[in-house]
Amino acid sequence: MGKVIERIKITNLFNLKKKVEIDAVIDTGATMIVLPQDIVKKLGLKKVRKAKVRYANNKTELKSIYGVVTITIKGRKGNFDVLAEVNGAQPLVGQVVLETLDLVVDPKKRIVAPNPMSPDMPMVEILNNYVRVAKTSLREHSETKDINIKF
Repeated sequence: MGKVIERIKITNLFNLKKKVEIDAVIDTGATMIVLPQDIVKKLGLKKVRKAKVRYANNKTELKSIYGVVTITIKGRKGNFDVLAEVNGAQPLVGQVVLETLDLVVDPKKRIVAPNPMSPDMPMVEILNNYVRVAKTSLREHSETKDINIKF
């Protein structure tokens, strides 16, 4: 099994004229999208926060997070913040992006594809049977009540 590399489009959400198309490693061990600083600069992204990053070798560093970009992979789009690495670093697409866009990785074929269970659009999963809705006031009785909705 080898690396899965995919062509992705990245657009600055706040300046649609600033966009790039690059090859990125699809890394199921990474959390978010990682871009080299030179691409972050080219896209004109603004720093939004810092995050503590743990690398595969267990080393940790404080890194800058920039936002917001629209990522397009296999025709699916989503808006994400990006972690900036040093110039020339390998762009990575992590698990948050894959989950949000409902993409699956086939490491044997070295491809990423839309989830066959939801080929037309990303599916959002709710893993419990009840969604708890905030307490709702009942005007007639001036009391609050929990409402549970079963799916």
